[in-house]
Amino acid sequence: MSKLLREKIAGEITLSEEPGATIKKWRTLFNISQKDLAENLVISTSVISDYESGRRQSPGVMTVRKIVDGLLDIDMNRGGDIIKKFEVETGSEAILGMGEFPKSIDAGEFCILIEGHCHNADVGMDRGINGFTIVDSLKAITTFSSADYLKLYGWSTERALLFTGVRYGRSPMIAVRAHPMKPAMVVYVQPENIDDLALRLASLENIILVSTDLATPELIERLKSI
Repeated sequence: MSKLLREKIAGEITLSEEPGATIKKWRTLFNISQKDLAENLVISTSVISDYESGRRQSPGVMTVRKIVDGLLDIDMNRGGDIIKKFEVETGSEAILGMGEFPKSIDAGEFCILIEGHCHNADVGMDRGINGFTIVDSLKAITTFSSADYLKLYGWSTERALLFTGVRYGRSPMIAVRAHPMKPAMVVYVQPENIDDLALRLASLENIILVSTDLATPELIERLKSI
């Protein structure tokens, strides 16, 4: 069982502005019911429900650790299929750059840094961005499997996915919407245009959609400097 995967899940729950919702997201990704998780932890199902809904105070570090261990234990007992999907080799020719920030930065600050233009500021620009991944959209579309898609998220889904080689932005947003894991922000690098469908999908998923005219090498240099 991967120590890195355990730390990834625990870290995301702990750093999340809505830890209960993040617990629910991971529980759903592992296809584990509240009842099964509660039985593994020897607690009431209502406790899990209260955490996920925000009715109960955010769990402490020890409780988060128990919840994460419970998710992984249940999956291992089922054959470890979900864990295997996450424990993929992180390298990919479609990923041009990737990094985690020492601390979360405001989405608005991120946009200023990359000289970005937000196309749907109505979704809220107060989200924190914990990292970035720059993706060659054409290679990702032609080579990525569902497991490969997980490589994009590093240590947190609260990150910006920057797509190069975008013409209208429809395909990347369709791919993002089809997967249960969502980024905080999607950035199109030097796009030809922004398709109305891409904008609608981003708003439906509460994802900040941004475009930038900076070249990829300059983006990598600026983001690595954070």
